[in-house]
Amino acid sequence: MDVASPPLSTGPDTAVVRPSRTVLRLSLHAAWVLALAVVTELRVGRFGFHPSDQGFILAQAWRVLHGEVPHSDIISARPLGSAYLHMVDFVVPGPLFFVSSVLSMLEIILATIAFTVLVTRRRVRDWGPGLTGLTAAASLLNLNAFPLMAWHTVDGIFLTACGAWALDSGLRGGKAWPRRLGLVLLGTAVFVKQSFAPVPVIALVWLLLHPSMREGAFRTRRWWGRLAWDLVALGAFLVLYIGIVTIDGGLGAMAEQLTGGLPAYGERLLGLWLENPETLTRPPVRGLTFFAIAGVLLALVGIFRERVGSAGAIFARLLLLAGVGVVVGTVVDGHFTGASRWADVLWWILGVALLVNWASTRRFPRMGALVFATGFMTSLSWGNDTPTLFTGTLALTAILLLAEALPPIPEPPRWAALTAATATGLVAVLASGWAVVAHHDEAAYLDMAHEKLTGDLGTVTPSMRGIRTNPGTFAYVSQIRDCVTRFPAGRTAVLPDNPFAYPAFGLRNPFPLEWPLPLEIVADAPQRMLATADDLNRDGDYLVLFQTVDMPTLTRGGPVPAEVRPDTPIFDYLGMEKALQSRLTGQTVTCGSFIGKWAPRP
Repeated sequence: MDVASPPLSTGPDTAVVRPSRTVLRLSLHAAWVLALAVVTELRVGRFGFHPSDQGFILAQAWRVLHGEVPHSDIISARPLGSAYLHMVDFVVPGPLFFVSSVLSMLEIILATIAFTVLVTRRRVRDWGPGLTGLTAAASLLNLNAFPLMAWHTVDGIFLTACGAWALDSGLRGGKAWPRRLGLVLLGTAVFVKQSFAPVPVIALVWLLLHPSMREGAFRTRRWWGRLAWDLVALGAFLVLYIGIVTIDGGLGAMAEQLTGGLPAYGERLLGLWLENPETLTRPPVRGLTFFAIAGVLLALVGIFRERVGSAGAIFARLLLLAGVGVVVGTVVDGHFTGASRWADVLWWILGVALLVNWASTRRFPRMGALVFATGFMTSLSWGNDTPTLFTGTLALTAILLLAEALPPIPEPPRWAALTAATATGLVAVLASGWAVVAHHDEAAYLDMAHEKLTGDLGTVTPSMRGIRTNPGTFAYVSQIRDCVTRFPAGRTAVLPDNPFAYPAFGLRNPFPLEWPLPLEIVADAPQRMLATADDLNRDGDYLVLFQTVDMPTLTRGGPVPAEVRPDTPIFDYLGMEKALQSRLTGQTVTCGSFIGKWAPRP
């Protein structure tokens, strides 16, 4: 299945025509990428808001912007590379939360494009409408039901994909700057989340084993110089990050924090059907069974392609259609919910497609294997231990690998191929777009249905202009604004589930944690939180708000009380918030649904 445009014709006018065509093609691609990101935010991303994780990364970036140092000033179970990356969100003109969402969608789209380039070995400027449409559709499926927000897993996928794209381009073209840019990006990936630790190792092996690196190996000074600068590029962010932390005296704290969290091994993904083989007969896992059957038959046709002739080639294309049907059926059966494990099924399907491609082409699909490995790294998570944010790329790569395994047949007329490719791409974009919009309209992430999202948070703070939520969450966010206005202080905390408040209202959090979830409380976090309370008591000029409404209540739209009594129980995870409330000596205040401790500026 060739979904790209045929190669551009060559002739006497090539030197004159090709530059203008290249600029036009690249401009069109840039236009659809930007348009898809903005339209997705306008129609999907800005609808629905939850005060907990929709602002977590921005809160960390806000602290770094103000000179705070990871692990010394900010306790984190993960490296804070994403905090550095998302400082750019504050620089781009526009409402912060809207801009941040658009940039995150751009990350998703560019990562999808990068992996498609690597798997197909086609430059973007040579893409036709078919491959362009399939890639756009895969980008939307990568988003699926996820909220459009800054997130470390999205950053890890983006850095891996674009780093590999640049490294491959530099190695193949013999150019140093894209090669080293790719190495910088790949070396940075591990610093957004530990699950991407294999990425720089993969990059190093890729670099050393590439044919261009073997020329003159161990013999010339130039070779050693090139390798030294490449290693500097690969470790650039490592040196920068650890250097900053070390100078501030936080290297020991960094080691304790990064090794103190609950490890994730991907056991649910790896054991999808191994623990209970009966799941292979039930949806959506049964799709793996059907795909494996079609894959085995396709591999046999590929192995014996010289014997099966044209009939075998036609049969192989029928098998490809069956494989595509299985992939589409898996997406439909999954309903975009992590509980169905549909993303896990797509990851296993890609594993089958890798073997089929390898058997048929007699070449190991290294780029497909990179996608496979990235899918596994994506699944290493506490809250979403499945490669859901990678489903579109998994599905598209599986289809492309099967298509590459097809025996050749005579090429159809150009107009017929172009028409079929255009129709395929258009249908894919419309279908995936409809599915994503329908799911988000039915119930936005940790929020309500589209018609119930009547509160415009832009009326609360300009940084959230255009973001809409349910009346309960709207009232809750409005109460935070009213509280910080009524009780001004130089240092303000809103505990525990409100990291968004710091960048949204320009607040400076005195505590070393933005979001003290149980899993985020690592190393000496409890002691440092209590010690901060003592410092606040000594210095004054603080406001610490404690929520009385839990997050599930906001997800249901309330109720959010207009006022609470000072003795109302606060929401607490592990006793941390209650300990802080009793330790702080400021005057007790109430404001909406919040109870606070306030010490005015002396």
